[in-house]
Amino acid sequence: MSQCRFTTELPPTPDYDAWPIEAHLVEVYHGARQVTLHWSDGRVSTLHSVWLRENAGDDSTVNPATRERILDLSGLDAWPEIDHADIDDSGALCVRFAPEGRSLCFHPGWLRAHDYSNGHSQEGPLVPVTIWQGGPDTAPDTLDASGLLATAPGDEAEAALLKPALESLLGKGLVRLRGLPTEPGSLTDIAARIGPIRPTNFGQLFDVRAKPDPDSNAYTAIALPPHVDLPTREYQPGLQLLHCLENSVEAGEAIMMDGFAIAEALRTKHPRTYGTLTRQRWCFANTSRTSDYVWHAPIIQLDENEELLEVRIADFLRGPLQTDFDNVEPAYDALMTLQRLLRDPAFAIRFSYHPGDLVVFDNRRLLHARDAFEGSAGRRWLQGCYLERDEARSRYRMLLRADRQRRIESTR
Repeated sequence: MSQCRFTTELPPTPDYDAWPIEAHLVEVYHGARQVTLHWSDGRVSTLHSVWLRENAGDDSTVNPATRERILDLSGLDAWPEIDHADIDDSGALCVRFAPEGRSLCFHPGWLRAHDYSNGHSQEGPLVPVTIWQGGPDTAPDTLDASGLLATAPGDEAEAALLKPALESLLGKGLVRLRGLPTEPGSLTDIAARIGPIRPTNFGQLFDVRAKPDPDSNAYTAIALPPHVDLPTREYQPGLQLLHCLENSVEAGEAIMMDGFAIAEALRTKHPRTYGTLTRQRWCFANTSRTSDYVWHAPIIQLDENEELLEVRIADFLRGPLQTDFDNVEPAYDALMTLQRLLRDPAFAIRFSYHPGDLVVFDNRRLLHARDAFEGSAGRRWLQGCYLERDEARSRYRMLLRADRQRRIESTR
C-alpha cells in the first residue's frame, strides 16, 4: 500500500449533508471487487467496488446541481473493478476504476457513516422508539413553545424548540406544546415549521367543535372512543395536530393511548388474537353525503421484519366485514378482545386542553379519544390538520445536519 498525493480539499459527497470525520483512514488494501479500509480507531471496513462506483460524488455520477444520481450502472462497459486505491492528502479514499480508467475520491466521514460492512444501516429509527403506558399520574411530554413563531425558520433558536419536540414525537408518538397563539388559522404557520400540510376532504385545516349538521362524530359533543383518523384511506395520514383555540366547557377530557403498547399487550397475553388482528383484513369506510372512502387492511400492520408499523382502530369507521365464512367468528372474537383492552385505564393518558396548547401525535400509532362534554355551556374549539411522518423525519434530519455542520465549523 502506498499513499498518493492528490489534494488537500475533501471530495464532494453524493448528498447535501455534512459528515464529520470521527476517525481517519490509515491504510487501504484492495482486490478487484473489494477495498478494505483501516481506520485510526481500529475499525476495519470492507466495501464493494460496484457500491463505491455508484455512490461517488463527482459529476459523472450525480448532477452537481441536484445531487441526484445520473449514473446508470448498466451503461458501463463492464462491472466496475478497482485498479488502484489510496489515501490522498485530505484523508479521502481515492480509487481508480477499471475498465473506465476513472479516478474518484470518497469523503471519509461519508464512508464511515455508511459503512454497511460493520452492520451500519440508515434504515433504523432516527430516535429510539419508546412504547409507553398511561395511568392517572402520566402526561404527554410537554414543552413551552411560546417563542416558536418569533424565531426565524432554520435558526438555532427554532432548532432549540423543535428538536426536543420532534424527538418526543418520533420516539413516543406524542408531544404537547404550550403557549402558542390562539388566533384562528395560526396552526398553518405552526405546522409549516415541520412541513407542508396534507389536505383531505375535511380541508386544509378543520375545526373540531360541535356544529349543526355534522359530517363527523368529532363535530358533535358526544364521547369519541379510542381511534385513529382516516383509516379509510390507502395511506392514512401519518401525523395529526390539534390546536386549542378555546375551551370553556365542562368535561370533554382528551385521552391518548399508545396503540403499539396495546398491540404488544395482545402479542404477550393474547397471541392468537394478535395473530388474527395482523392477518384479518377489515373494511374501513367513510361514506358521507359528498365523498365515499373505503379501504381494506388489518387492524395491526407489521413490516417485513414483523415489527409494528401501524394500527387502524376506529370502530365508527368500520364497514361490514367481508371474509371467508369460517373467519367471521374468530375475527369478531379478536376484535372484542381488543375492544375490552381499549377500556383499560392503564393505557390512557388523560388531560384537558388549555387555549394555546398544541398536541402533535403519530396518527398511525397513537389512538385519541374524548369524553362527552356539555355543548351548550361554554365553547370548545380545536383546529386540526394532518402532516406526514416523512415531514417530521425530514425536519429532524435537517436539524441533525445543521448540528453536524456546526461541529465541523467549530473544528476549523
